[in-house]
Amino acid sequence: MPSFLSLQTQIVKPPSSATQTLERAEYIEQEHLFKLLGDRVVQQMAMQDLLEQVHYELSASTRLPMAVDFLLTELKHSGTMSPAMTRLTHYFAPFQTYLVSEAERDTGKFDMRVALRILQIEARYRADDGCRNGLFFFQFEALCRNRLRYDVGLGAIAKDPVYDPPWVKFIERLRFEIGFIDLADYLFLYSEEYRERLLQAGESIEGKGPFLLGRQEGRIAFATRGQDPLFLFSALQRHLNYPAVPRPIPPDKTRDEIPLLMRRVERLESRLQLMEQENRTGIDITKFYGKPNLPVQDDDTK
Repeated sequence: MPSFLSLQTQIVKPPSSATQTLERAEYIEQEHLFKLLGDRVVQQMAMQDLLEQVHYELSASTRLPMAVDFLLTELKHSGTMSPAMTRLTHYFAPFQTYLVSEAERDTGKFDMRVALRILQIEARYRADDGCRNGLFFFQFEALCRNRLRYDVGLGAIAKDPVYDPPWVKFIERLRFEIGFIDLADYLFLYSEEYRERLLQAGESIEGKGPFLLGRQEGRIAFATRGQDPLFLFSALQRHLNYPAVPRPIPPDKTRDEIPLLMRRVERLESRLQLMEQENRTGIDITKFYGKPNLPVQDDDTK
């Protein structure tokens, strides 16, 4: 049986080895892992305890249990998982690592429950052989909807091995120009719809493109120019069945309201008892008297 150190050697590889995507079974188990963590993190248990629990619920036919072992070791030493995920760049995508690091930031407002839900949906989309365009729009919408840092986030997306060099160039240019140009205009210029319009107008397409997006995506981008980018993402999800990013989870206030309601009910019950007693025989206020605090006398004064 291989030792734990040898298992770590199989998992931990140099960052340069991250050149291929994983098998479908790995993404299925990743989805299962993130779902289990997301369902149980609401119980306010430590992430270390959660990883120890779900470790035995993962399929041993994949490499995910070994990766979880490595994450658990790092979690016990530093209290965070993102540094270990950074070392597992051939297994966890850079965007996955970025989401976990944002959720673990002390000064950040990104909820770990939302991060786990996003990771779960993304792993399912990868397992279902989703298209590259849909994956990019899902990842970019996750940045926009949760107000994450565009510079670091788009840099992590560009490092994903699923994107080829033209896509990397497209994402890197968006990384530097976002905020200066309208997103819909930028997407339209890289669509087949823009290419068809140039050809119909008799203009040359040399020096333009690459046209990475389809005609339908270009039409939606052209129709939503000057509007909120969330309207663009919503239209893409309706027409092209792209995955939707989960909304931030509102805080659960029932845990504070239920004890408060119980105390109010107890006060009402005590008041009703006093009113019933007053109606029957009157209130005997002597039972509310306390014993008098008499001064202690010395033996000489007795």
